Amino acid sequence: MEMAAEFVKSWIKLTKDWHTQMDAELAPNLTGGQLQVLELMMAHEPMKPSDLLPYLETTPAAITTLLDRMERGGLVRRERDASDRRIVWVSMTDKGRAEAERGLKVRSDIVGRSLERLSLHNRQLLIYLIGKVSGTRDSASAASSERAASGSHGEKRASEAGARIRAESAVETGAEAASG
Repeated sequence: MEMAAEFVKSWIKLTKDWHTQMDAELAPNLTGGQLQVLELMMAHEPMKPSDLLPYLETTPAAITTLLDRMERGGLVRRERDASDRRIVWVSMTDKGRAEAERGLKVRSDIVGRSLERLSLHNRQLLIYLIGKVSGTRDSASAASSERAASGSHGEKRASEAGARIRAESAVETGAEAASG
């Protein structure tokens, strides 16, 4: 099998397995798509529904449907802008914030279980290589990963924590691409 096809096959299987585990562990209060919205809102709250478009790569109608379900589930609330009634702001409820925190832990645990199969060196190398392939590597994190992958000993815990965060980011990017 050609290398690209083998990579795609492995990546699709991995992300499908992660999605299946996520769906099972997030249920019944949360879905992967809802977690993605809540995670965005943790960083950018409040948001207009149209602000979600570039992150979710879907249609305005699909975002409206998703937000409707989230509002019915008590995860978000919508409020009209006081100065311009045409604008609707979406923000998290306390339940939404609690579910977001739970969901992020679930995702981290799932990814962590997969990465535990690898040595620390290979985890760092995998994260570095996925970052290179996806084009998401910045020079500071690339240098940090390169030092870690080459055996430099420095701040091992900080490096491992940074690697875990970058892995979760890479996983989300890959999972969205595979599901889209």
